[in-house]
Amino acid sequence: MLESDVLETLKRVIDPEAGVNIVDLGLVYKVVPSEDGVKIIMTMTTQSCPMGEHLTEQAERVVRLKFPELKSVEVDLVWDPPWSPSMMSEAAKKQLGAY
Repeated sequence: MLESDVLETLKRVIDPEAGVNIVDLGLVYKVVPSEDGVKIIMTMTTQSCPMGEHLTEQAERVVRLKFPELKSVEVDLVWDPPWSPSMMSEAAKKQLGAY
């Protein structure tokens, strides 16, 4: 399992408020694979995001389903650095009209 495989899997998680996946939205900061697991370091658009718990649970769920051999899937929610629209992919910026 590679970091790129996990990132591709995380694209299945769509932020229902934005309609964009969490990777293209720039919410996933880092994927850290280990011998028998993976840690996903991510954020939300704001600390008061009502979808925070839903998105972190969905991130863990899709990775566990895709990689059932993993003993550990950990999702860490961080606030530093704070998210900004500049973190979005070009496709997400176009989709959301951020140009």
